[in-house]
Amino acid sequence: MRAAPVTWSRGAYEVSTDLARLDLSAAHQMIAGTYWAADIPFETFRRSVEGAYTFGVYHAGELIGLARVISDGATIAYLGDVYITEAHRGQGLARWLLDCIDAHPDLQGLRRWILLTRDAHALYQQAGYTALAAPERWMERAVPNPYRKPAP
Repeated sequence: MRAAPVTWSRGAYEVSTDLARLDLSAAHQMIAGTYWAADIPFETFRRSVEGAYTFGVYHAGELIGLARVISDGATIAYLGDVYITEAHRGQGLARWLLDCIDAHPDLQGLRRWILLTRDAHALYQQAGYTALAAPERWMERAVPNPYRKPAP
């Protein structure tokens, strides 16, 4: 059973797991414009939010960022969709968001956290992430650009 929604505050900013607060259309617009989920259909995004621990980042009540954690709540978690709007970057909000995620009561005692990033290694290293210790053990089945329709 999942914990009740949790909210953390820092000045005019809040991080909350309350899905009732999340503006799904605004969140979708943010994530659909990223390199990792370009053109993700709204319904696919909605299902991904509902099936994960979703953390909204708010400034004066407006959604300005988010992250999702996919986890069994016991052994492993995948961190994804970490995003802060450009106007609010450079203030340590992504790092604070990671701290809030680490503090979530349902995500304690996990033996492994994983993520993928193209360009934010320094951010994640600050939060204790490292390169894979044994990459030869990992495998993947990747589908590049799954949301883009092929050209006619």
